[in-house]
Amino acid sequence: MTQINPTVQYREDYQAPHYWIDTLDLDIQLHDSATQVVAISRVRRHGEHDEPLVLDGEQLTLLEVAVNGVAFNQYQQTEHSLILSQLPQECVLTIKTELNPSANTALEGLYKSGSAFCTQCEAQGFRRITYYLDRPDVLARFSTRITADATSCPYLLSNGNKVDAGVLDDGRHWVQWQDPFPKPAYLFALVAGDFDVLRDRFTTLSGRDVALEIFVDKGNLHRAHFAMQSLKAAMAWDEQRCQLEYDLDIYMIVAVDFFNMGAMENKGLNVFNSKFVLADDKTATDADYLDVERVIGHEYFHNWTGNRVTCRDWFQLSLKEGLTVFRDQEFSSDLGSRSVNRIQNVRMLRSLQFAEDAGPMAHPIRPDAVIEMNNFYTLTVYEKGAEVIRMLHTLVGESAFQRGLSLYLQRFDGQAATCEDFLATMSEASGRDLTRFSRWYSQSGTPVLKVRDHYDANHQRYSLTVSQVTPPTHDQSQKLALHIPLSVALYTEQGEPLTLTLQGHSVNPVLDVIEAEQEFIFDNVPSQPVPALLQSFSAPVKLDYPYSDQQLSLLTMHSIDEFVRWDAIQTLINNAVLANVAQRQGGALSSVPQSLLEVFTSTLQDSSLDPALAAEMLTLPTINSLLELFEQVDISVVGEAHAQLQQELATRLAPLWRQAYQQNQTPNYQVEHTDIAKRALKNVALGYLALAGEETHAQRQYQQADNMTDTLGAMKAAVHAKLACAGAMLADFEQKWQHDGLVLDNWFRLQATMEDGAAVARIDQLMAHPTFSLTNPNRVRAVIGAFANGNPLAFHAIDGSGYDKLVSVLVLLNTSNPQIAARLITPLIQFARLDDQRQSLIKARLQQLMDLPDLSGDLYEKIAKALA
Repeated sequence: MTQINPTVQYREDYQAPHYWIDTLDLDIQLHDSATQVVAISRVRRHGEHDEPLVLDGEQLTLLEVAVNGVAFNQYQQTEHSLILSQLPQECVLTIKTELNPSANTALEGLYKSGSAFCTQCEAQGFRRITYYLDRPDVLARFSTRITADATSCPYLLSNGNKVDAGVLDDGRHWVQWQDPFPKPAYLFALVAGDFDVLRDRFTTLSGRDVALEIFVDKGNLHRAHFAMQSLKAAMAWDEQRCQLEYDLDIYMIVAVDFFNMGAMENKGLNVFNSKFVLADDKTATDADYLDVERVIGHEYFHNWTGNRVTCRDWFQLSLKEGLTVFRDQEFSSDLGSRSVNRIQNVRMLRSLQFAEDAGPMAHPIRPDAVIEMNNFYTLTVYEKGAEVIRMLHTLVGESAFQRGLSLYLQRFDGQAATCEDFLATMSEASGRDLTRFSRWYSQSGTPVLKVRDHYDANHQRYSLTVSQVTPPTHDQSQKLALHIPLSVALYTEQGEPLTLTLQGHSVNPVLDVIEAEQEFIFDNVPSQPVPALLQSFSAPVKLDYPYSDQQLSLLTMHSIDEFVRWDAIQTLINNAVLANVAQRQGGALSSVPQSLLEVFTSTLQDSSLDPALAAEMLTLPTINSLLELFEQVDISVVGEAHAQLQQELATRLAPLWRQAYQQNQTPNYQVEHTDIAKRALKNVALGYLALAGEETHAQRQYQQADNMTDTLGAMKAAVHAKLACAGAMLADFEQKWQHDGLVLDNWFRLQATMEDGAAVARIDQLMAHPTFSLTNPNRVRAVIGAFANGNPLAFHAIDGSGYDKLVSVLVLLNTSNPQIAARLITPLIQFARLDDQRQSLIKARLQQLMDLPDLSGDLYEKIAKALA
C-alpha cells in the first residue's frame, strides 16, 4: 500500500490564529509563466505569546521577505508553509513570490482559462498566489494593483471598487482596486483578459446607483442578457424578501470555460462557469435558463450570507452554503412554480444525497473531521444543509425567520461566525428552544419516520403513532432523536380535506416530532381518514407508512399539497418496481399494476393540472434513486424492471401520450412559466411515444424546432428509444454545433448515457473526439461524469469494464486535477447496495487506485473510507 500520511483536521481542535492581518496590499505583475506577486500585510500579534507566524503557501517561488521595509531572514520554508520567527508585536510584512499560471491544471489559485487569467481561491487556493493566513477567520481589507499586457488583457478586474488606473511605456497597463469590506482570502478574485461586456444599472431600495457588468468571451454578448435579467431580479428579490441591499458601487460577473465549480461569490467579482451565464433560445434549454437564474441568484445572495458574514472555519461551511441554497430555492420558487421547484429539489436529494448519507463519505452538515476540505463541498453540506434551514423556517415561521436572519447579519457583520451563532439568533428572534433541533448539525444519516395509525369510530378519534430512527452510518454508530417537523393533512375517502382539531381547537398541521416515539391524536374525525404525510417534504427523512394503492391513488388525485400528489404517484411506481424485481428474482414476470395505469391516465386527462407538475408526476424515478429501496440488489434486475415499466406505460397509454403531445405545443419560444411547463409535458410525452415506436413525432420536432429545449427533447427521445433516426440527428447536431463547447456538451452527455453493450467503447470514441480534453472540467463531466452517474447499467456492467474506464481516467486526473477526480469517484465508492460480485470488482479497483505512488489527498480520503 502507498505510504501516505494524511493530516486529519478536527473541528473540536479549532484555535483562533496567533496573528491577525488587518490589511493586504497586492501588486500583481501578470505573465503567463512567471507572474510576480508582492504582498504587503499589516500583521498584528494576537495575545501574548512567542509563537512564529505560519503562513500557508504551495507551488510558489519565494523571492523576497521584508519586515518594516528591512530584509528579513528569520524564516523557514516547507512544502506547504513559510514560518517566520521573532516578529515584532505589529509589523508591515512584505513577501515577493513568483508563480506559473499556465502550468496550473488544478484550476486552484491563479490559472489560465483560455487566454484569460482567472482565480479560484475557495477553499484553499489563495495560498497558491502568495504566502498568507489562508483561513476563513482572518478578515482583511484588500487593495489590489494588477499590471498586464494592454493588448491581450485590456480588462483587469478584482474585488471592490476601481480607484485608479494608468498606462505604462512598455505596452502594459495597470488598474488599482480597493475593497472597503474586510474579507477572508478565499473571497479574493482576479480576472484579466479581453472580453465583450454587457452593462446595466440597478437602483437600490435606498436610491444607490450600482453599475452591473457581465464579461463574456468575444462573440457571446447576445447570450448574456438573461443572466443580467436574473441578476437584477435577484437584487430586487433580496431587498423585498429579506430587506438586504447591495453595498458596493459595482457588481461584476465573469464567465470562463475552465472552472472546477459552478460559480464563485468573490466580493463584487463573481467568477462563473460559462454554463451558468450564457443562454439564448438556440443554445440553451429551459433547464439551462432556470439554472442560470438559480446560480446567479445563489452567488448574489452570498454577498450577505457568506461574504459580509463568513465562516469561522471550514467545518462551518453549511452556515453559508446551506443558508444560501435555501435562499436561492426560495428565489426560484417565488419567480416560478413553488411546487415544481420543491419536487425537483427532493428528486435530486433522494437520488443523490440519500446515497451519500448511506455511503462511506457520510457526514453531518457540519463535519467533525476532514483530510481534504474540497471533499466536503457536498450534497450533504449544501442540499441537506438547505433542508435543515427549511425545517427551521417551517418551525419558526417566515416573520420570525426574517427577524432572526436580520439579527444574525447585524450581530456578526464583518465577522466569521459559527452554526451555533446562527441558531442562537434564530432562537432569540423566535423564542423557540432549538437545543434538540441543533442535533441536525452534528448527526449524519437519513432518519426513517415510521408512522402507524388507528381510528376509533366510537369517539371519532384518529391517532398517529410516530417513531423515528436514524440507521448507523460509516462515521457514527450511535444516533439521537431529532426535532423533526412532520406536516400532515387528513382526507375523507372521497378526497375532501378535514380540519385538524384537538379538543375542539384547530391544530397546527406541522407536528413536532421530538422523541423516539410519540402519539398525536385528532378528534371530530367522522370516518377513517387518509393521511397525507410529510407535506411539502417538511423534513429530509424516509417515510415508512403502509399506504394502500387505493389511498395513494386518492392522494394523487385529491391532495391540496402538490408535493404529496407527486410523491404518491412516485410511491406507486416504487411499489410496482419492488414487486417486479421480487417476481423476476423468483423467475416470474408481472405487468404494470392497474392502479398505476389509472393514476397516469387521470393525470394525463386532468386539464386543470399545471403541465409542469404533470410532467414531474409522469417521470419515472431514476435507477439510482430506486436502488435506495433495497438493502442489496442486482442493479441489472432493477434496470430490467424499470425498462419494462416504462415500456408498458408507453405502449398501453400511447393515445393519451399522443394527445398530451399535441395539446402542449407552443408556437413561439418564450422563457416564461406557462410555456416552460407545456414544453416539459410535451417532451415527457414525446419520450414515451418514442418508446412506443412512433418515430414521426421525434423526427418532425427535431427538424422544426426553434429552440434547444425541443431540439434536445427530440434527440434524447430518439436516442434513448433507439429509433432509426437517432444516428442522423446526432451527426447533424455535431456538425451544426461543433464550434460551441457548451452546446456540444449536450451531444457528449447524451451519448455517454446511452444504455447498450457498446457504452464503454463509445466512451473511448468520445474521449478520442478532437474537442475532448481532460483539462476542461465541463467536458470531463459531460462524458465521464455522465457515464458514471447517468448510465448506471453500463457503468455497473458485470464484467467490470465500466469501473475500469473510470479508474483509467482517475489515474490521469489524480495529478492534473485531483479535485475533479475526487468528484468523479463518488459512484464508485457508493457500492453498499450492489450485489457481492460487483462490490468485489469495485473494491479491487479502489485498491488499485490506493496503490498509486502519487495518490492525491483528495482521492485518498474517499478511497480509504470506502475500503475501511
